[in-house]
Amino acid sequence: MPPNQPAPNLLSWASEIDEGAITQAARAARLPFVSGHVALMPDAHVGIGATVGSVIPTEGAIIPAAVGVDIGCGMVATETTLTAADLPDSLAALMPMVERRIPAGVGRGHADPSMDRALGELGLPHTDLNPKLTKKVSDQFGTLGSGNHFVEVCLDERDRVWTVLHSGSRGIGNQLATMHIVGAKKLMKKQAIGLEDPDLAYLVQSTPEFTAYIEDMLWAQRYAMASRARMDKVLINALFRVVGKGQRVRTINCHHNFTQQETHYGKSLWITRKGAIKADTGDEGVIPGSMGTRSYIVRGRGNPESYNSCSHGAGRRMSRTKAKRELSAASLTQAMSGRVWNQDRAAALVDEHPEAYKSIDQVMADQKDLVEVQHTLRQIFNYKG
Repeated sequence: MPPNQPAPNLLSWASEIDEGAITQAARAARLPFVSGHVALMPDAHVGIGATVGSVIPTEGAIIPAAVGVDIGCGMVATETTLTAADLPDSLAALMPMVERRIPAGVGRGHADPSMDRALGELGLPHTDLNPKLTKKVSDQFGTLGSGNHFVEVCLDERDRVWTVLHSGSRGIGNQLATMHIVGAKKLMKKQAIGLEDPDLAYLVQSTPEFTAYIEDMLWAQRYAMASRARMDKVLINALFRVVGKGQRVRTINCHHNFTQQETHYGKSLWITRKGAIKADTGDEGVIPGSMGTRSYIVRGRGNPESYNSCSHGAGRRMSRTKAKRELSAASLTQAMSGRVWNQDRAAALVDEHPEAYKSIDQVMADQKDLVEVQHTLRQIFNYKG
């Protein structure tokens, strides 16, 4: 759908969006260093400071909370040579292998010496870490996390088998982001700069604080991408072991919480995508639905009005608290019928119920001018953080 303008300096591709998200995005758009309009993707919803599903172009400053606390969070998907006919009657044997090799949950980590080389290549962030955080860097590398992070096995419209995984920079990314967000707020207070929302605290380019944040942020993005690549390798190996054969065809690994310098409308800008992926002409991306619904492999159309961006998923329509209050484990179990999943944890996963999210099919319809669908995936296996 063509974008609409719900407020000054806002363009929105969302056919379903609550007023709170528009109000929040409008606050960000009024900041003096925002250069151009803020673009709202079809999955936009209220976040902390900046709207999830927003693309914010800035000149000379960055808002750490707009990148968020899960720096570099994103998706990795791998197409395999396997088809549905190659799979066993059930993938139940895969679940304990994945649970053991890809730890999930708040604070969960593992000691795996085989990852030392990858960690050595990454090094450590700009900010000096205490021993506890340094240990977290290694222990949580190659682990899933919690919330809406997941591992899936899917079939596309050709019955070709794909793996899909969602994860970010784990505890270390959160710690680094929080440190810089707090630092930005202190600077605002020290300089007596008033903001409509304290979480819109920003760092000005060419200052030591800005430089330190950029270096930590870019490191966390590299950490998140390498961690996903590690889990993708583990997942693919486990799947091929269960099936007894298989080869990798291609892998797509993309961020959806990040910022980078790009040129738009003739200016060099920092483009912050909070819950959005880069969708320049030819860019491949992964847009997951919610539990039990479809996911999409897409190719970007390079729409300049969205700053070459698109949605990162379905987008919440209910808060986690509301979902737990209004939805049930029984209805989640019904929605996940026919799939291998963490059914024994259904009560703990109600906040990830598909009804807590927008319709992924509507989201995709809303952004036909942003991306071209290559493949549509349906889940047959779901392991949730």
